[in-house]
Amino acid sequence: MEMIADILLVAGALGAGFYCFILAKRLTRFTDLENGVGGAVAVLSAQVDDLSKTLASAQKSAGDSSKSLGELTERAEDVARRLELLVASMHDLPQTGTTHSAPPATTPEKADPVFVRHQRN
Repeated sequence: MEMIADILLVAGALGAGFYCFILAKRLTRFTDLENGVGGAVAVLSAQVDDLSKTLASAQKSAGDSSKSLGELTERAEDVARRLELLVASMHDLPQTGTTHSAPPATTPEKADPVFVRHQRN
């Protein structure tokens, strides 16, 4: 009976050893850096680094754009204020009528005294 117990014990130990051997092979394939989960983790880690850099760049760009947009908005508001003042000042001008008359024509004698001197000589 002792012999049968020893044989069963050895068979159980060999079975457990074989099972551990198969698990070790599966674990090495599982953690392989090229094909297994280890490779997937390495790729995901690299992608996280790339995304972090891209996010930092996008935040910097958004900050610069926001600053530029703020400056342009201030300039536009300033120009709008000036235009409002110009429009308001146009209402204060007297209206001369619906037709615009040309300025009176001047004769050369009235416009240029040097011309008059040359005409007399």
